[in-house]
Amino acid sequence: MTDTAQATETLVRDFLGAWTTRDLDTICSAFADDAVYHNVPVDPVAGITDIRAIFQAFLDAFAEAKLDIVSLAAAPGLALVERVDYFTLNDGGKVELPVTGVFETANGSITRFSDYFDLADFERQSGFKL
Repeated sequence: MTDTAQATETLVRDFLGAWTTRDLDTICSAFADDAVYHNVPVDPVAGITDIRAIFQAFLDAFAEAKLDIVSLAAAPGLALVERVDYFTLNDGGKVELPVTGVFETANGSITRFSDYFDLADFERQSGFKL
């Protein structure tokens, strides 16, 4: 499979959009089995099993999640995405977080996903410690 810029962009847009469905299988289907997920500056997580556990924890913590793309640049196998993530906590609290994500893809799957954001801002808004 050829990872064109368009295929990379579509994969990343579909993954980000899937968060509104709250369907863990759909969210995780974008990833390679040996993918790495890194919420910088927290330690990276390797492998789809551990990535799945992190995503499940997010779904458990938030009643709603919407990841709005501000800008996206894609090349074959690479996408850079500026976005604003909106989360609604189970208690009704809101989180609005500017994020920049870097996605590496191969053979139609995300192989590495790194998110850069202000950890203190997220923790202050959400009440969670990552």
